[in-house]
Amino acid sequence: MKFLLLLYGDETRWIDQPPDEAAAEMEVWEAFGNQLVQAGAFVAGEALQPTTTATTVRIQDGAPTHTDGPFAETREQLGGFYVLECKDREEALAWAAKVPDLGEDGSVEVRAVIDYEAYDSSAEAQAGAKQA
Repeated sequence: MKFLLLLYGDETRWIDQPPDEAAAEMEVWEAFGNQLVQAGAFVAGEALQPTTTATTVRIQDGAPTHTDGPFAETREQLGGFYVLECKDREEALAWAAKVPDLGEDGSVEVRAVIDYEAYDSSAEAQAGAKQA
């Protein structure tokens, strides 16, 4: 099963971070990424630019509107994500608990990814059963 780990934290703590501290922190993240790869769980992952680079798109009166910034003001910002292949939710939660630098101001949202192939196979099986 695939799971999405959404990484939230206070992005302002990165502002003016000394280069040596940033490099040390990146080493921790790289080690975590290597653990995921070695365990065969890593599918994809990326860090995101700050929310100041975001644009939110909505449809109003049938036309798209653009708003600078994230969807809502919040203390935590989405900073990155991992897509993992795990045997079950418990394994995904265990990986989420190992995400570096959660501290008291961060969180990881874990969501299962819809398996469209299984959905399509199930729908085909149901259609075949009705025809039989």
